Amino acid sequence: MARRGSGISWHLLSARPVPRRGRSAAPQQRDPVSAVGPTVTAVRQPDDLADVRASYDRVADAYVAMGAGLLGPEPWLRAALAAFTEHVAPLGPVLDVGCGPGTTTAHLASLGVDVRGVDLSSGMVGHARRLHPGLSFEVASATDLRLADASLGGALGWWSLVNLPRDVLAAVVADLARALVTGGQLLLGAHVGDEDVPRTSAYGVDGVRWTTHRWLPDALVDVVVSAGLELVTELRFPARGSQPPQVLLCAQRPQR
Repeated sequence: MARRGSGISWHLLSARPVPRRGRSAAPQQRDPVSAVGPTVTAVRQPDDLADVRASYDRVADAYVAMGAGLLGPEPWLRAALAAFTEHVAPLGPVLDVGCGPGTTTAHLASLGVDVRGVDLSSGMVGHARRLHPGLSFEVASATDLRLADASLGGALGWWSLVNLPRDVLAAVVADLARALVTGGQLLLGAHVGDEDVPRTSAYGVDGVRWTTHRWLPDALVDVVVSAGLELVTELRFPARGSQPPQVLLCAQRPQR
């Protein structure tokens, strides 16, 4: 965890830590874990889940080597994370869903957030644990977190849920919304558009198989509002180079 001795209990009920072995270690399979607390209905597993996992394992080394996702050149993104931190840090722990090699997780920890990262890819988690050994990272799918109600001060889908089919993303957002305490916030980033873009290469690596689902901002707002959250702010970023426009939403669990 980012802050030891914080006195805050985590309620990630199904994920298990990745063994500290070399990157060649086979992914550890998780045994079913009985939820302590409310019974949670599992989110539908995407048909391409295994392909997406294997593809991110395939690109993990290249992703890290090329410095993808680094925040140094992104002052507006750092500003958004600072505002998020100011609000959620007093409320409870934060879960970075789809944390990749832990870049954003570590940035939040440096700001004083009690944060943990989870990712579908054991290759990405292996890098996260190597690069940020003082933090906690686990292999887990966003569709199978089994979080306890009102257990998180905040959650991030930092452009990390873009491979989920639209109905599955809506279910995952609803699951994260349920896990937020009153006033807790979700940051959700997406590529702007209405296309479903299949990929066979990424980060200079061939042989990947995933689909990037782009979102019109108003449709993404509808997803978070339908999950019971209130929109706090919406940031839009223009296209840059080969990258499409981007949107970042912050939404909050309201007072009941």
